[in-house]
Amino acid sequence: MKDSEKENQVEDSHTDSSANDGQADETQAGDVAKSEELSPEQALHAAEQKASDNWDQLLRTKAEMENLRRRNSRDIEDAHKFALERFINDLLPVRDSMEMGLDAATETVEVDKLKEGMDLTLKMMISSLEKVGLVCISPEIGEKLNPELHQAMSMQEEPNAQPNTILMVMQKGYSLNERLIRPAMVIVAKALTTKEIKASSDENPGSGIDEKA
Repeated sequence: MKDSEKENQVEDSHTDSSANDGQADETQAGDVAKSEELSPEQALHAAEQKASDNWDQLLRTKAEMENLRRRNSRDIEDAHKFALERFINDLLPVRDSMEMGLDAATETVEVDKLKEGMDLTLKMMISSLEKVGLVCISPEIGEKLNPELHQAMSMQEEPNAQPNTILMVMQKGYSLNERLIRPAMVIVAKALTTKEIKASSDENPGSGIDEKA
């Protein structure tokens, strides 16, 4: 019984395969018949129509890409034009305050009131600059020179100061979003030679300078 069932299954599979092959042959034959039914003029017209459709699709795609490029270009241009709009709005009160101070200076006003107004204006400006990421670089006297943040304008001999330490800040520096845009301009102490140290010690016996240092 099992052998007969296997034979029936094999016969059924052969039958299904033959049926599928027959359908494929009929489809191919139908396509060949259709192609044979078209005259050369009709085949040429069909090819031209397909080429025209493809060309139209290409033109539409190209136009869409061009429109997208123009929109992106316009958006970038607007971003450049109005990127500082909020910053300008924060600075406008500073200008108003300065103009009010100048108007008050033309009248008889106490110096203390003018100073108070200038302090207020400065605080407003500092607050506006800090909002956009501007940080002031103002080193302390005696601080070690940092070449990444400070720029030495000159060097002076100072027996009581360590070499390469800041003696004076000529101009504050600034960084924008952790990027240095202007270093602090400083004057630094010059390292003294042994001869200079000895001469300074002779002039100031109580200075406590060690000649071996």
